[in-house]
Amino acid sequence: MRILIVSDTHRRDENLKNLLAKMCPIDMLIHLGDAEGSEDKIAKWVNPECRLEMVLGNNDFFSSLDREKEISIGRYKALLTHGHYYGVSLGPEGIMSEGRARGMDIVMFGHTHQPYLHHYNGLTVLNPGSLSYPRQDGRKPSYIMMEIDGDGEAHYAVNFLERK
Repeated sequence: MRILIVSDTHRRDENLKNLLAKMCPIDMLIHLGDAEGSEDKIAKWVNPECRLEMVLGNNDFFSSLDREKEISIGRYKALLTHGHYYGVSLGPEGIMSEGRARGMDIVMFGHTHQPYLHHYNGLTVLNPGSLSYPRQDGRKPSYIMMEIDGDGEAHYAVNFLERK
């Protein structure tokens, strides 16, 4: 199972559109907020059998997306949220605590525009960064590929696009 995880595209969609053209078919696309009205366009760019999961970001003012979701990915329980309600700009502690309290295996968030991938005592905490407005050193647009292998194990890779 191949899962593409993105966030913070902010209606500047060219990198996402190009990435999907290259990566599809995929089994799932997770967008962790701040699509800013591009939700319908994004749904048309994925292959028909792709499961699409999107949550509300702090700049998605007129969207009817859910603020957060709890989903299953294979044998894993995952919390999807933009993260701004959990103070992720100050660090991952709040979102980690929430994930543990809910019995999650994975917590996914956006908002900081910086990629993050860490494993803490059975809890995977990740942020794909931003495909449009990266803020980490080097400022390369980033995303995460998650793959579930034949044994049901999750594997993650932070990937970067070259700046044009």
